[in-house]
Amino acid sequence: MRRDIQSNERAFSSKEVAEEVGIATPTVRKYGQILERNGYEFLKDGDRRIFVQSDIGALIALRDTDKSLDDTAKDLVNQQKERLEGSNENEIAIIDTYRNIPHDPNQLKEVLMFLVNELAATREMNVQLTNDMSELKTKVSRLQQDHHVISSSIGNSAQKTNAKIEKLTELQNIHYETLLQQEKQKSELLQKEIQNMRDEQKKEWSSQNDFNKRLEEAIQKPKEKWGGLFSIFRK
Repeated sequence: MRRDIQSNERAFSSKEVAEEVGIATPTVRKYGQILERNGYEFLKDGDRRIFVQSDIGALIALRDTDKSLDDTAKDLVNQQKERLEGSNENEIAIIDTYRNIPHDPNQLKEVLMFLVNELAATREMNVQLTNDMSELKTKVSRLQQDHHVISSSIGNSAQKTNAKIEKLTELQNIHYETLLQQEKQKSELLQKEIQNMRDEQKKEWSSQNDFNKRLEEAIQKPKEKWGGLFSIFRK
């Protein structure tokens, strides 16, 4: 039986615990099963677990542990047992206090003043804890916003970089195509010049062959005069 829970202590559902601890609702059920398997006690409404602040602390310890979940659960069970034993001792001490309430009005006034001061100090501590929790939530919210801004900046920078790379790649392809077209045109001009040179060479060879033939024919005619031989140079 849980005796470490105050009558006015807030109870949390599994969904609220998941948001508070920062884990998924199925993970809350998983951690609860691990704790119960090792002897941890929860408040129950039928089969449904009801969580209090100390249970949330146990789930956070499981979330952040470097050891195995079962070993951590055993440590948490031992802590709960010590807390329950302490609650029993406090309960006995309160009963003894009621039995020993002084009947002297002055002593009773001192006891009441002491209790009032303790209650005021407890309330002040609760207010401070509430303020600290609010400040912590604000810091977490700012960190989440900063993370979102950084992620967005990184995404935008990556997008701009990809756009620049694509643009440079496109320009490089255009430049390559231009150079390729220029080289193709140069190659065609060179081929035309080579063909013209070949045609000129063929004409030279044809003219030379005609000259050689006329020279041979003039030499092979001995009866003709030398004037016929020189006449071939005039053609």
